[in-house]
Amino acid sequence: MAVKILVNGEVITAFLEGELDHHTAAIMRKEIDSAIDKYMPSLLIMDFKDISFMDSSGIGLVMGRYKLLSKNGAELHITNTTPQIYKVMRLAGMERLAKIDKGVN
Repeated sequence: MAVKILVNGEVITAFLEGELDHHTAAIMRKEIDSAIDKYMPSLLIMDFKDISFMDSSGIGLVMGRYKLLSKNGAELHITNTTPQIYKVMRLAGMERLAKIDKGVN
């Protein structure tokens, strides 16, 4: 499984797993979007702790979820990024769209 979804009130946490590339991003997107449509959260947390590899598809995944959430005034947080993923997120300007927490060394 590429993503595990946890719902707690108006908060959805998506625990991403494995490689985040063009093959897996579509699967993750479908599962996360389904949860957003069903639960209409005020906050989506994307947990990157168990991501072993990420290409530009990861940036696309984050940007798409931001656009979907912002239509309803919801927020996006990105947590537990490795130093490499954190750097890529910052270089891509993701901190303007979401709160990014560096958590995994």
